[in-house]
Amino acid sequence: MNWLRAFVAVLSGDPQADRAVPPTGFTARLTTFTAGAMAFLAVFALALSLATDRLADRWSAELAQTSTLRISAPEGQADAQVAAAVRVLETTPGVASARPLTDDDAKALLEPWFGPDLPVESLPIPKLIEIVEDGDGFDAAGLRARLQAEVPGAVLDDHTRWREPLVRAANRLRALGILALGLIGASTAAMITLAAQAALAANEQVIRVLRLVGAQDSYIARAFVRRFTLRALTGAAVGTAAGALAIFLLPDAEAAGGFLTGLGFQGVGWLWPLLVPPLAGIFAFGATRAAALRMLRARS
Repeated sequence: MNWLRAFVAVLSGDPQADRAVPPTGFTARLTTFTAGAMAFLAVFALALSLATDRLADRWSAELAQTSTLRISAPEGQADAQVAAAVRVLETTPGVASARPLTDDDAKALLEPWFGPDLPVESLPIPKLIEIVEDGDGFDAAGLRARLQAEVPGAVLDDHTRWREPLVRAANRLRALGILALGLIGASTAAMITLAAQAALAANEQVIRVLRLVGAQDSYIARAFVRRFTLRALTGAAVGTAAGALAIFLLPDAEAAGGFLTGLGFQGVGWLWPLLVPPLAGIFAFGATRAAALRMLRARS
């Protein structure tokens, strides 16, 4: 916990030591802007990671407990095969319900791709039965064997080939969001390090005078660390607020639909952006302290 005590001590400050670092200038603007921009991006990366986590859970839950039975039969035999399939499903352990989809249901499923005026009645669309599993699920291999014997035109789709790639893609998106957060933190630390080095170089004469009057390198470094940490905290707070506002103004997922419109925070998830400014301050503290002590030792 030594670093935490040092972090708190740096924030408390020393007015005399603060005079070693100019309060304004290029490095101040660069540090504040960098922290703000990176915090803004971090909020979106965090929102992406949380959204894909919800998406993976939703896809897995929705597809895991449902299956579809597709029946392709000559005209005049479809209804009989649907009835036979329903009887088989109703006597299958693990099947909670089996509901044949009507023409209106099929039209609603195809509407997003073909529009509302699709003549479903005149198209050779297979009959579909929606199967909802109970908690234990059913034996897919055994059910396929029964259907093959009693309903030859039935094809069972348990959504495995759809569910696994979708969940895998969502998990990869979540990993990319976490990776983006790491890159944002590393970029923030690198930019603040460059700004701190520029400030140290610009104040070399001041540092020499402080050393002549007996100031230790740790005392001088503390002034730079505090100044740049506070700049990073300020910029990150502004960037986080802007990012959260932008996320809040995105279209509502229920109203517009689609994945990108669900890119946001829900419930207590809105507390996650509050971690961005403190983390930015910690990154700035570590980067500036390392850069300052390294440069001061090199020029001692």
